[in-house]
Amino acid sequence: MKVLFLSVNAGHGHNQTAKAVMECLEEKNIECRMIDTFEYINPVISKSINKGYLISTKLTPGFYGKLYRLAEKLDKSDAKLKVSRHTNTIWGKKLKGFIEGYNPDVVVCSHPFAAQVVTYMERDGQNFITIGIVTDFTIHPFWGDTRLDYYVIANELLVHQAEMKGLDPKQLLPTGIPIMKKFASRIPAADARAALGIEDKSTVLVMSGSMGYGNIVKIIEQLDEMDLDFQILSVCGRNKAIKKRIDNLEMRKKLYNFGFVNNVELMMDAADCILTKPGGLTVSECLAKGLPMVLVNPIPGQEDRNVEFLLNNGLAMKESKTFTLDMAVHQILTDQENTMRMKERISSLGRPHAAQALCDFILSQEGLMETANATTTETH
Repeated sequence: MKVLFLSVNAGHGHNQTAKAVMECLEEKNIECRMIDTFEYINPVISKSINKGYLISTKLTPGFYGKLYRLAEKLDKSDAKLKVSRHTNTIWGKKLKGFIEGYNPDVVVCSHPFAAQVVTYMERDGQNFITIGIVTDFTIHPFWGDTRLDYYVIANELLVHQAEMKGLDPKQLLPTGIPIMKKFASRIPAADARAALGIEDKSTVLVMSGSMGYGNIVKIIEQLDEMDLDFQILSVCGRNKAIKKRIDNLEMRKKLYNFGFVNNVELMMDAADCILTKPGGLTVSECLAKGLPMVLVNPIPGQEDRNVEFLLNNGLAMKESKTFTLDMAVHQILTDQENTMRMKERISSLGRPHAAQALCDFILSQEGLMETANATTTETH
């Protein structure tokens, strides 16, 4: 059995969710391979998409949000989508050569752009199964312009929305956004703090995403002004300039400041709550860890939709002009009854074993694929 993962290098989560499923499959000795769809088709296109995503989400997030909302309103018959389909058909001809050479049994798309290319690619009798992984707590409008065999969604509460976006409920796998196995279990906070070499006391984790988005300096300064006794873990990602600014802050509270790290799961175990952007993968990791969230700096577009899902289902809090960050943190750390209710909702809707669930589903398709291949052979 061979499984091909098609990602797009725009945002960290699409690659990570694919790697999470690959981790499970490779433990079962299943051959897997992942490629950046557009890097293979044309490296110039890949760089343009990645650069455009970074610029639009970091420097002009309002413009990105307007484009997202416009895409939500587009009808499937819209001329703009017809142009997109024609382009994807052209790109699909290049990808087709790779797929024919690799000859996968299953193709998993962790980004809607990759799914669109596969949708409009001529298959010529190839019998691979196609699966899309929707990496947010909403259905991105571009998924509605795809025709895959199955779609993984974050939760069964999204089934109705997916149906409204044109997806067949029979094709939906509401098993959750796949995350790495290390986020699927939790150790006691005291043990995690000991492993990190920090004090065993109330801890607030502040994360700004892999690229260090958001005004994390202002957030830490606000936390430092609070009268409550707690320590702060700060993760700045790859943003070295922000890390340096935070390192130079004069703090009253104990602050542990990091750049890019590989042990976020341990930091989550050590924390009482997390202040984070509401990216789909990070949110899934927090839910798996049972960690209360305060949502900050959402990128307009799908992250706004993630916020709506989380707030509407009692899974998180969000700062606003009238409900400030310090109010949210104070409530989580002091109102034990309300925080316990939030943790119960998180436990109910978290999907820590989503990667294993998708792995099991893929493995269950092996017999069906053998039957389909045998039928094709007999026909020819």
